[in-house]
Amino acid sequence: MTASERSVTIRRVRRDGSIALSRHLQQLKASLKTAFAIRTSADPLTAEEVALLDKVASAVVARRMSAPAVLFLESAGPMNFLGSQALHFLTPILSLACDTREIELAAQLLERRDAIPRLVALIEAQSAAQGSSAR
Repeated sequence: MTASERSVTIRRVRRDGSIALSRHLQQLKASLKTAFAIRTSADPLTAEEVALLDKVASAVVARRMSAPAVLFLESAGPMNFLGSQALHFLTPILSLACDTREIELAAQLLERRDAIPRLVALIEAQSAAQGSSAR
């Protein structure tokens, strides 16, 4: 291969490589736009999430702990994302005593900003239906 053929080949490889690199960087940039996105409250809850919220609300109301639970949930509401991260971290330990799927689902629910107000509303509704007050 002559020197001129080598230089043409090198230029072609560089051009193809830079196109591939450019395409790769565009894909990376597009994926990073939504890398840290948090689900909005406009997204509807899944049936599993609604069932878990209902289960928690029923357990709280059955133990007649509506008022303390509402007080705790409303005061700790701004920390729900931190709580979700703690649940993700403690999942291996908590899975010894609880269902792993429910722990992961609870952590995903806590990542949503609207999960705590919905749980409070469920507790208040079930508490009112039972005849006791949650406030």
